[in-house]
Amino acid sequence: MTMTEREEGICIYAGERLGRYGFPEGHPFGPWRMEAFCEALRSTGLAERVAFLEAGPAPQEVIEYFHRHRYVEQVKRASERGEGALDAGDTPAFPGVFEAAATVVGAVADAVRRLMSGSCRRAFVPIAGLHHAHRDRASGFCVFNDCGVAIELLRREFAVRRIAYVDIDAHHGDGVFYAFETDSDLLFADIHEDGRYLFPGTGAADERGKGAAEGRKLNVPLPPGADDTFFFEVWPQVLEFVRRGEPEFILLQCGADSLAGDPLTHLRYTAEAHRHAACTLRELADSLCEGRILGVGGGGYDAANIGKAWTAVVESFLSR
Repeated sequence: MTMTEREEGICIYAGERLGRYGFPEGHPFGPWRMEAFCEALRSTGLAERVAFLEAGPAPQEVIEYFHRHRYVEQVKRASERGEGALDAGDTPAFPGVFEAAATVVGAVADAVRRLMSGSCRRAFVPIAGLHHAHRDRASGFCVFNDCGVAIELLRREFAVRRIAYVDIDAHHGDGVFYAFETDSDLLFADIHEDGRYLFPGTGAADERGKGAAEGRKLNVPLPPGADDTFFFEVWPQVLEFVRRGEPEFILLQCGADSLAGDPLTHLRYTAEAHRHAACTLRELADSLCEGRILGVGGGGYDAANIGKAWTAVVESFLSR
């Protein structure tokens, strides 16, 4: 595929190294998720229309754009031991977990740089969107928060201030929300299952940011069982919130665990929710951000749902 074709289409990050981020022994976030996505791309014919890229591990200094040095060193030691838990028990260490998590960050960082340089028009990283990791700790299957790193990278390397983070994963993106809760330049919009019923228990509607960032955060909790009808009712509110903020870059976390049938959650979307979110945000990015939109996969623990949700996002990114 030529560079011109890449500029007109999207870049997809895949490959064996990125696929290593997954936990062993029947863990719901297993290494099978990459192949589930790639197989769906092939079966729909979308694989022939995108540019596949690979990236290596991010340097530690880039990971530390967001994470505390002491925590990163803790992950390195756990990776060498290859056992134990990185949090209360949801996120186990395994041999090479540091390198695997660093590769997720490396792929997202490479995508951001390509989008900013114009060598990719839009990009999607399926094994990414690890939105529960905090600056100083792992949480909820997430070792390094690639979304947080992407936000900090945009600011440090490209002086981009106004960034919109939009999250349609079933779980609230607490690692991003609390890291930037007082940051008025980070627009945060998150539709998720009500935290009274689902991990991490956060994201109430009255959590709207603090200090100068009051009103710059939008949390939309939905009841268990909420389907496309609920999603399409609240989505215009999210879109208008992002539009008013006039972002320079849009980051979409599009977890597939909000589709009906996911074993860990209780929402009941179809892939049309993901298609519509990606399509309307792509249009917004074209009008406000010189087309710069990055999708990251997030959660999703059913292979068929991963295929349906993420190919819908890719297809929407390919649309003119």
